[in-house]
Amino acid sequence: MATELTSPATRSLDVDESLAGKRAIVTGGSSGIGRAIACAFSEHGVEVGLIARGEDRLRETESELPGRTASRTADVSHRDEIGSAVDELAEELHGLDIVVNDAGFAGHVFADTELEEAERTWDEVLDANLKGVFLTSLAAIPHRTSPGGRIINVSSIAALTGGSQPGSLAYAAAKSGVIGLTYSLARELGPKRITANAIAPGFIPDTGFFGGNVDEERIRWVSEQTPLGRPGQPEDVAGAAVYLASDAGAFVTGQIIQVNGGWSFGR
Repeated sequence: MATELTSPATRSLDVDESLAGKRAIVTGGSSGIGRAIACAFSEHGVEVGLIARGEDRLRETESELPGRTASRTADVSHRDEIGSAVDELAEELHGLDIVVNDAGFAGHVFADTELEEAERTWDEVLDANLKGVFLTSLAAIPHRTSPGGRIINVSSIAALTGGSQPGSLAYAAAKSGVIGLTYSLARELGPKRITANAIAPGFIPDTGFFGGNVDEERIRWVSEQTPLGRPGQPEDVAGAAVYLASDAGAFVTGQIIQVNGGWSFGR
């Protein structure tokens, strides 16, 4: 007769219960994936501090979140701005448990782009997408709940594929750098019980990343190559962030969670 093996739960893995009362900062939290993550956190009882450059959209998002919310405008690539924003939000929220680094943008650099223009765009893209993650993470660490804390970085499928179209030289390099930085943070901060992970979204057309105007043919082309047969949505990425921030993800660190419907895997 077969014996059913069960193991007693050592703690509740109920996401709502484990996240309630936590304090989080979300950069790029006024639109797209960042906004979806902020909304999901707020719905699960997290007190959310939003950081973005555009004040109008920031205030609009802040007013729409169901839970306690605060916000600051800042450019994550400017040390003084992001440092002050993190310090002020941490004080207002009475500490930090979770940091989500989502702020960034894409700028096109092709192999034949004129050198001066290529350098300018390269610097802008790496500052926003990589330096910003570095500065925000380091600014937040002193405010963490001790011991513990979560750092969740938003990378991209482009970091693993080089991008699906030409012109991704700077963006793919920056998002690859985010993965390397995530590994280093996980290694260094693990003894302090701080986890560091990255999410690599696939094709998420309903975001400002694509300028809000994605050709239907491109959506169809990507969907046909995706096992799940559809493009992603910001809420798909938010679900992964909720998992990593919750008690269910407590033993997960130094990992890259691919959220792309199977468009790319095995890397």
